[in-house]
Amino acid sequence: MSSDFEAYEQDFGTLTAEITNKIGRIPKLGGEEKTQLVLNVDKQLEEVRELMEQMDLEVRELPIQIRGMYQSRLKSYKGEMEKLEKDFKRSRIAYSDEVRNELLGEDAGSSESQRAHLLDNTEKLERSSRRLDAGYQIAVETEQLGQEILANLHTDREKIQRSRDRLRETDANLGKSSRILTGMLRR
Repeated sequence: MSSDFEAYEQDFGTLTAEITNKIGRIPKLGGEEKTQLVLNVDKQLEEVRELMEQMDLEVRELPIQIRGMYQSRLKSYKGEMEKLEKDFKRSRIAYSDEVRNELLGEDAGSSESQRAHLLDNTEKLERSSRRLDAGYQIAVETEQLGQEILANLHTDREKIQRSRDRLRETDANLGKSSRILTGMLRR
């Protein structure tokens, strides 16, 4: 399993390097090329999120003895992911400022405090959405686990009932055997 985690680590490194490169290029580009690059980075960030989920699942399945080491590595990757998202958000803001200025003109800007407040609220909403998604995923996994446990309990119950029936049958056969042997001894 750790080999799967290491493969995910390599993919993570490759993707984050590509994303960092593209984030640095976003402010320097213009027009349709910039729009395409923003969409591409957004898609790659989603791939990294999915990769992080896979890594998290792999870590959960590792033996307890080595799990801590992998959890700390995963935690540092999550920190790196958050930094990438903040950098991307900053480059998008610069991009959206340029688009707004092109459409509305230079004098149509809003106050910096309002924009900062809106950005904070947007970030809070995104974090809340991710938490809700994670909670939903945990609920789904818990439900699946519960279904598996119920299926196992049902199978175990059937085995116990079959064993009990065999035991009763064996007990009845022993009773018959005992009566036959007793009858033979009397003769």
